[in-house]
Amino acid sequence: VGIQAYLLNARKLMGNTMPMPFGYGAAVVLSGSMEPTFYRGDIVVLQQANMLGISEFDPTTVKEGDIVVYDAVWYDNPVIHRIIDIKDINGTTMYMIKGDNNGSPDPYWVKAEQITGRVVTLGEMPLVIPKIGYLSLWIRGL
Repeated sequence: VGIQAYLLNARKLMGNTMPMPFGYGAAVVLSGSMEPTFYRGDIVVLQQANMLGISEFDPTTVKEGDIVVYDAVWYDNPVIHRIIDIKDINGTTMYMIKGDNNGSPDPYWVKAEQITGRVVTLGEMPLVIPKIGYLSLWIRGL
């Protein structure tokens, strides 16, 4: 319940898209777009790119296969999907991102400055706490 309260209130308190103390934190998965890697209602552990000016990781160092959080221009909430391609487009490094369970990539290429977090992994497996986020989804009416 403590994690739920934090997730519900931290955005308001810190004015941050995906607030995380000390550069790490958690986010509730809102959809099934990343199944079977993780599911709606799971909580994923994240590393933030920039927390109050402190850089935990450099978004320009992400690679194909990394699962990232980014501010999508096509969706109101942060999106957690996998990088499937990286290209230089007109001198800018751009990332093609896709949900594992989606038939096609997200509609727009993503710039490094849109990437706000990366899912923490243990070996090749993302750090996930199954099902515990359902309470947050229910409270928020999602």
